[in-house]
Amino acid sequence: MDNINTTHTLANGLRLVHVRTASPVAWCGLAVNAGSRDDGEGRYGLAHFVEHTIFKGTTHRRSWHIINRMESVGGELNAYTTKEHTMVYSVFPAQHLARAVELIADLVKNSTFPHDEIERERDVVLEEADSYRDTPSDAVYDDHEDILWAGSALGHNILGVEEHLRGMGSEQCMDYLKSLYVPDNMAFFVVGPMAPDRVFRLAERHLGSMSCPLHRQPRVAPPEVAPSHHTVELGLHQAHTVVGMRLPSMYSDERYCLSLLNNILGGPGMNSLLNVQLRERRGYVYTVESSLSLMSDCGMMQIYMGCDPADIRSSLRVIDHVTRDLASTPLTERRLDAAKQQYCGQLLLASDSAEWMAMNAGRSLLCHGRVGTLDETMERITSITPEQLCHSARHITMDRATILTLR
Repeated sequence: MDNINTTHTLANGLRLVHVRTASPVAWCGLAVNAGSRDDGEGRYGLAHFVEHTIFKGTTHRRSWHIINRMESVGGELNAYTTKEHTMVYSVFPAQHLARAVELIADLVKNSTFPHDEIERERDVVLEEADSYRDTPSDAVYDDHEDILWAGSALGHNILGVEEHLRGMGSEQCMDYLKSLYVPDNMAFFVVGPMAPDRVFRLAERHLGSMSCPLHRQPRVAPPEVAPSHHTVELGLHQAHTVVGMRLPSMYSDERYCLSLLNNILGGPGMNSLLNVQLRERRGYVYTVESSLSLMSDCGMMQIYMGCDPADIRSSLRVIDHVTRDLASTPLTERRLDAAKQQYCGQLLLASDSAEWMAMNAGRSLLCHGRVGTLDETMERITSITPEQLCHSARHITMDRATILTLR
């Protein structure tokens, strides 16, 4: 059974959602419609840099006081950045809701980005970027996206580039915060046992005074790129390959078909098509998986495989065969029903996580203006027909693929 969610909008336009649970642990935070595609030319990495440095000082607190505010009661304060969104949030014993709401409001309203703290954190961010470069199985995703989204604001690493990061200072961070961390561009979410009225009163008290207008450069959909296969020789013992296809956006009617298709093809189950065909039957790969990312104006599926360099071509032929088969021959009702049952079961297990519930509530309100229920999602999944799934599979055939191999 779904937990009850209640939404509200403050006079300044900030949207709020509360998901009521019986747990003594609560989550709250802000979902911000700002990510690495909003960095701007010459500022690659700014969204992620702001996510790091927003915790380094406000007009009311120093860095240590910010860190200690939630940890002193057993809670945590955290954030992450994606191509389009930033999440700033806390998890804590539910009786400390007021403390968490006030702290998060202080961060978005009053951060000062002190010079000395900025300089120290810059080295941390650069080390994070280097750590990804040292891990080919991570780096191949970012490098692949740079190719797939070439010529657009999506086509650069979320972590940024060293040249740009070294030039960032307090002024750029403050401008970014004041331009994009504003009521019309955010959604506030709370998951926990407290009454909705209390949540909304606290939000009004601490966030209701925000009134900054939104200043955003228009997002431009990336241009289409021609199918290609790029190989980078690094002298690795294992080859890391990502096969990616451009998809419709999160607002497409096909999004549920694409989600189910991704789960069938390379989802977390050992019985995914690619795992069975590439690992279990042929022993070509050590690991294979697919992932789906749907954004506001486009999307992508990425299939990752790690294998011996000698098996790359054979593995790509298998992927070609599997995807073409999905696009040309509708699944039988029996196979499709089994796939739906598996995916709905996985969604049910995921929904039991309070963290998943909180992040989903924030993103859903931010992107769709409402928080759908699990029952609604399962109903959409179970209504998919073999013909609809087959039609959506035409987006993921290899003749549309951009491929990158690091080996």
